[in-house]
Amino acid sequence: MKEIKVPDIGNFSDVNVIEVLVNVGDTIKIDDPLITLESDKASMDIPAPQGGVVEAIKIKVGDKVSEGSLILVLKDAGEPSLNVAAAEAQPKVGNAPAEATKPVAGIKEIKVPDIGNFKEVSVIEVLVHVGDVIKPEDSLITLESDKASMDIPSPKGGKVKEIKVAVGDKVSEGSLILLLEVEGAASDTPSTAPSPSTVSTSAPVAANTASTINDDDFRRAHASPSVRRIARELGIDLSKVKGTGLNGRITEQDVRGFQAGGSVVVSTPAPVVAAPAPTPSASTPAAPAPAANNMGGIQFITQPDWSKFGAVETVPMSRIGKLSAKHLHRAWLTVPQVTHFDEADITELEAYRSSLKDKAKAMGFNLTPLVFMMKAVVAGLKEFPKFNSALADDGENLIQRKFYNIGIAVDTPDGLVVPVIKDVDRKGLFELARELGDISKKAREGKLKSNDLQGGCFSISSLGGIGGTNFTPLVNAPEVGILGLTRAQERLMRKNGEIVDRLIQPLAVSYDHRVIDGAYAARFTAHLAFVLSDVRNLIL
Repeated sequence: MKEIKVPDIGNFSDVNVIEVLVNVGDTIKIDDPLITLESDKASMDIPAPQGGVVEAIKIKVGDKVSEGSLILVLKDAGEPSLNVAAAEAQPKVGNAPAEATKPVAGIKEIKVPDIGNFKEVSVIEVLVHVGDVIKPEDSLITLESDKASMDIPSPKGGKVKEIKVAVGDKVSEGSLILLLEVEGAASDTPSTAPSPSTVSTSAPVAANTASTINDDDFRRAHASPSVRRIARELGIDLSKVKGTGLNGRITEQDVRGFQAGGSVVVSTPAPVVAAPAPTPSASTPAAPAPAANNMGGIQFITQPDWSKFGAVETVPMSRIGKLSAKHLHRAWLTVPQVTHFDEADITELEAYRSSLKDKAKAMGFNLTPLVFMMKAVVAGLKEFPKFNSALADDGENLIQRKFYNIGIAVDTPDGLVVPVIKDVDRKGLFELARELGDISKKAREGKLKSNDLQGGCFSISSLGGIGGTNFTPLVNAPEVGILGLTRAQERLMRKNGEIVDRLIQPLAVSYDHRVIDGAYAARFTAHLAFVLSDVRNLIL
């Protein structure tokens, strides 16, 4: 008999058991999932470290477990554990075993490649399973930082032998992702089809065994633990759901779309005698309002069945849209934000820009007003350095940046992204205009690299090409300030005793009130207006 315990699951403790994936009497193999755990940040499956027959299950749904908690008792079926199997596969010299960390012949360690300056990045999806045959450049995992998500492709083709990361893990460059049996290499013991689970006659049969859901097919479905949990709650057979995610992965939207189509598997537990439902009457209290649910740290209001009122369609959000939703919700909850409004007279600046437009066009790029705004922001950051700082993790210190990188919000078919223009203070207007055009084109074509989204000090969100009179942009944390721009307006004004036509640019500066106070923000915004009022002020 072998006691199977919860392995190292990082810094998680007292994690909820949301699913028990095996029954007493089941015959399991190495890497078969035993239970699903869910913390506030992630769901994860706990795999079997060795094969055998389940003799006793020591936990149930709703229990809280930590590293070392007993999961079940396993009757050894002669299949070595993962550590033993790996050790036995090592080449030996004489009677001395080789180092335990050295992979077996034909097995390659696939690690996280260079991902820029990102460190301790969360794994939000594992896109392959043990036994999958993959090709070079197939996506293995998806990582998510505060500003972007990225897929990590496989550098080689072959068969996945062992996965070393799970959803919720944090990885950096060099972290081990999986072991891969490379193409053309001798394989280990040929894989066999999983044996069907058997139920001991002395063990109680679970209530859902009469369901038409095939547990083996359900377990092998290409879906994350959280999606499988939702499918079980809704009684949906994942083997019948078509995945629209990467590599055919089943998403939550796929499951809910399948449910909306009416193809829901209904389990048939043993009949019970229940009291008849009360007949609604005038004295029956109204049903409570839809409760808020929490998915991925974001609270949504539970939706009613809109199909009762007319035709509906479930449209999956783009990846950028989903990332933006999480990031902006987190920023709104954690950053106390205030917006200060002002105006700048950009009549002379616009005249100067117009005089250079044709020259810039001949050089292959557009000289837009945004370039001048970037230079004005840098002038403001130098004069008011708190806007170029970040609040340290301890909440008691400021990290003062000595460089000037400006993030520019770009509208793309998939949603808003914020690429970063580096060293704006060191570049001229034409150089910035060319770079702005190039990076905006890359953003719209979905070709931005992780480095393009890193290192921003302050952001600009411009809606001038669309319209509007003003708005309150959200601070792009961990930055502490953002400038919002709408369309400039022609306005009659009194100047030097005369009524003149001037071009007025609305300015909206949102800021983190933990770092910036109102008076400081007002002076910063007034300085922006001063710099923009005369193009010569840009060189002060």
